[in-house]
Amino acid sequence: MLPPLLDWYAAHARDLPWRQEDCSPWGVLVSEVMLQQTPVARVEPIWHEWLARWPEPGDLAAEPTGEALRAWGRLGYPRRALRLHACAVQLTEEHGGLVPADLGALRSLPGIGSYTAAAVAAFAFGIRATVVDTNVRRVQARAVTGEALPAPSLTVAETALAQRLLPVDPGTAARWSVAVMELGALVCTARSPACGRCPIQQSCAWRAGGYPAYDGPPRRGQAWHGTDRQCRGLIMAALREAPDAVDLSALTALWPDAEQCARALDGLVADGLAERVGQGRVQLPG
Repeated sequence: MLPPLLDWYAAHARDLPWRQEDCSPWGVLVSEVMLQQTPVARVEPIWHEWLARWPEPGDLAAEPTGEALRAWGRLGYPRRALRLHACAVQLTEEHGGLVPADLGALRSLPGIGSYTAAAVAAFAFGIRATVVDTNVRRVQARAVTGEALPAPSLTVAETALAQRLLPVDPGTAARWSVAVMELGALVCTARSPACGRCPIQQSCAWRAGGYPAYDGPPRRGQAWHGTDRQCRGLIMAALREAPDAVDLSALTALWPDAEQCARALDGLVADGLAERVGQGRVQLPG
């Protein structure tokens, strides 16, 4: 699978700024955090804004936490902005303002799990690290194990398979990882795989098996309308757009269910995404 996939990637890869040779390790780290559960099209403009404003970790660390949340915009899951700010602080205080080229040190950063640490190590430093995201898991499931979709959660067997498939040469390993990710994003998609355009179709176990249907546990999408998540999103949007603290009455007016709104606001405060100030006023954390 290696030569056909790498040749395909060389010809069809998207021209993304965090893949450019001059992108800093900090830029790669920011992109990986932003891309968690968020499409590239939404991430790219915000990524450019962040790197223009905070080109180094120390630039972000010098800002109040609330500025990171404000600049996060509507990317969703705003706790990621808190983690990036905390990362910037730790990088500034413990690593001289530089992203470390070490998997253990990367994993020690706030909010940086095994996947993100491996991705930064591979894509920023060319280290041979096993990168397994949703797209990689889906390509592996189909091409190697002959299954339509992977298990709902990452398994030990999937990680072991990814490690076995990873080329020995570090530079080739990094290109392989991003190529598999790109194949899953552009061709081997979850709902409408374009098998006729797949560079590894001749060796695909799923194709050879007649495209068997997924027979695992049911997959449920996340609800949005009417949920606490939607309410939290409206509150966060109001706080981001306000130049100062917002009256509690203005926030409760955003949502028809006062009890649910209060619960959502309490959750935001508990998560460090908002803070109460004065009498009945709320703002982004300072």
